[in-house]
This record gives sequence, C-alpha cells and structure tokens, in this order.
Amino acid sequence: MHDRKPMPHARKELLKPSFKERYEALLGPACYRKFEDYSFSYLRKSIRVNTLKIGVGALKERLQDRWELEPVPWCPEGFWMRFKGDEEQEERFDIGNLPEHALGYVYVQDAASMIPPIILSPRPGELVLDLCAAPGSKTSQMAAMMMNEGFIVANDVQGSRLPALSINLQRVGAKNVAVTKMAGQRFGRKGVLFDKVLVDAPCSGTGTVRKSMKVLEMWSPKLVRRMAREQQRLVQAGFDALRPGGTMVYSTCTLEPEEDEGVVDWLLSRNEDAELLDVSFGGRRSPAVTSFGGVDYDLVVERCLRIYPYDNDTEGFFVAKVRKRS
Repeated sequence: MHDRKPMPHARKELLKPSFKERYEALLGPACYRKFEDYSFSYLRKSIRVNTLKIGVGALKERLQDRWELEPVPWCPEGFWMRFKGDEEQEERFDIGNLPEHALGYVYVQDAASMIPPIILSPRPGELVLDLCAAPGSKTSQMAAMMMNEGFIVANDVQGSRLPALSINLQRVGAKNVAVTKMAGQRFGRKGVLFDKVLVDAPCSGTGTVRKSMKVLEMWSPKLVRRMAREQQRLVQAGFDALRPGGTMVYSTCTLEPEEDEGVVDWLLSRNEDAELLDVSFGGRRSPAVTSFGGVDYDLVVERCLRIYPYDNDTEGFFVAKVRKRS
C-alpha cells in the first residue's frame, strides 16, 4: 500500500564517524546501508483505535472515505494510515487534527510502540505498574486491554511530562489509572507488589532517528553508558515491585546492545528468581545480540525481540519479557 519516502533534506552530516563505525560493526555493511536508508526515510503515520470509546469496525467506517487503513500485523487495534488524496494534501493533513483524535477514538502511536503492552498482556482486574509512563501511549493501550477494570499506576519522574500524560489518559477515557511522580527506583522499596510491570525505559533512542534527527546530535558512547546504568536501576526496581509469578516487560527504542541485551543479562545475573521468556511477535524480527564490543551476554538473551527500522518499516525497538519465579 505504501512506498517508502526518503526525506528530501535528510541531515546525514549528523552521522558521527564513531556512530557509523559502531553500527557497521553491529549490523554489517549491507544491513548498515539499509539501516541508514530507513533512518532517513519518513515514518509511516499510524494510529491505535481506542476501544474504550469506539469499536475497530465503527472507527474504520468513520475514516474510510478519507483514509486508507492498513492493519498492523501484531496489534488488532493498530493501523497505518494514508490520506486518500494527493501527496501535497497528505503532507498538510495532521492526524492530530482529526475530530476522531480530539474525541479520543484514536491514539497516534508508532506501530512498534504498540508491541510492549501486547507482550505484557495485562488483563482486566490485574494490578499493573507502568514505571516510565509519560506521555501515556502504552498506559492508555493497557487501560483499553484491561477494559478499565483493575488498576494501573502510571509513574514518571519528570513533573514536566505529567500534564501530557494526564491529558492523554483523560482524552481516551482511561478510568483505572492513578498518575504518580516518583523516582522509579523507589517502587521496589514500597512493599506494594504488582501482577504486571512495564519498564519502557528512557534510552539513547537510536531506533527513532527517522522521527527526530536530534537523536544523532545527542548520541555518544558516554550517553549510552550513562543510560545503561540508569536502565539497570529501573529494571531492578521494576523487578523488585513484581509479585512472585508476575511478569515484567523491559523495552527501549534504542538499538544499543549495552542498553538492551546488556541490561537483561545484568538483571538475570543478579536475580536467581528472574526467568527470561520467549517473546512471540507477529512481524519480522532480527536476531538478538549475544556478543558486542568484546562483551559476551548469556545466550538466553536470544529470547528477546530486536527489530530494526528496516524489518517492518517502523521505528527500531527492543523488548524482553521476564517472569519472577514463585
């Protein structure tokens, strides 16, 4: 249905030699070229139907005269959207301006971002923690999956991000959510144990270059190391807040092994009751990284999900699923 469109003014000069060298080593020259091509191409517009307010069929009916909808294979409520008009009209047409968006019928969300809640699979009646929740795309998705039954604690450490989180939850009609502002590391010490925990961690964001060139400006090996230390603290806090028998999903939108498989390997090595589960996924995927930069990870990390922008024409993403043994 779609043709990938290169950005006419892609700022390839932002690619630092150290970045290019690192990603060529990670991907190999041929896949690196694909990675670069996709990273400098426009991201497809995608939405998730908010089933708290409208059914998928009814929403498709509302939009079918103006928009082509292509299903996202791994999310029954997810669709890529293309305006039924000329390219110039589509460039001017922001999904955020649709009445359906204002009414909370749809949530503008990248297709890859829909994966972590689907892997976590929260059910009605469960107690769920979203440790790094703002701006609320995954929180609202989980509220819909739970049909507003049960309870979600949506936490973020940055007060400046809470208004957007609260507004988005209000717009979609998520009624089973409490918003908190706390350092994620404190949750593991609070004594409240959750059935499900989502740690969608802050990261260096190298899977999202096609959404923001700023990622390339900010990237450095030092940033990667700093983020990995922060992620270790967050993933441990999330695991500590999990009840025995409960499930945690750790996810990032970076492709850095130190922030992905490296963090999972770190968690497993420090928690005997942590069990890494297979991540089943309805799209194309790439092998997890078991060795990089002279560091070897436990081969069990092959159970994690790693997708590059060229796998499904989305953002790049990483997802791991962990169970706390009873």
